Amino acid sequence: MDYDFNFAAVWRDFDLLLSGLGLGILLALISIAIGCLIGLLAAFGMLSKRRAIRWISLSYVSAIRNTPILILILFTFFALPQLGIRLGKIESFIVTLSVYAGAYLTEVFRAGLVALPKGLREAGLTIGLTEFRTKLLITIPVMLRNVLPSLSNNFISLFKDTSLAAAIAVPELTFYARKINVETFRVIETWLVASLMYVVTCYVIAAVLRQVETRLAIPR
Repeated sequence: MDYDFNFAAVWRDFDLLLSGLGLGILLALISIAIGCLIGLLAAFGMLSKRRAIRWISLSYVSAIRNTPILILILFTFFALPQLGIRLGKIESFIVTLSVYAGAYLTEVFRAGLVALPKGLREAGLTIGLTEFRTKLLITIPVMLRNVLPSLSNNFISLFKDTSLAAAIAVPELTFYARKINVETFRVIETWLVASLMYVVTCYVIAAVLRQVETRLAIPR
């Protein structure tokens, strides 16, 4: 098969791809920040002594983790307005990705909390801290440092999941790549450039996060 590569159309709109890439990174950052809060609450809920709280947390994690994220995105954007909850396309995607991230981070945080020595909590209570301040100032910081590798993997995965935002016309990288593809019919060139942008970005994110892990790692 004889195919002539022509990247001119892609380079002409490369600024659109860059803006879409920037939006994707921003969506991932906001979503993992909110997801961490949700995950922490759910993780403590799963370890709670109250059966009702454990059941609610477990039900949330099971329901979200066993539902494809694309279905969650479409449900939030198209179904919630029927219930009177109206969100913009970017806001609805952030909500969906945050809830989705929270379900996976719950298990990460739960494992991190279980692995902590019991003496940490007792030490905090001994020096006069309340239960809440012990968790806030001692338990959570130590746990977060221990689960940094898993947290980094989840962030990279979330960044790649932002490509699904194109399903509801959020102008991120995949949306603009599809737009350029439809307008120019340069299928191979468009998706090749978009793929390379995802690969390079994920590599850079992984390298930065490895440096953060090294600096914050607890000495053994």
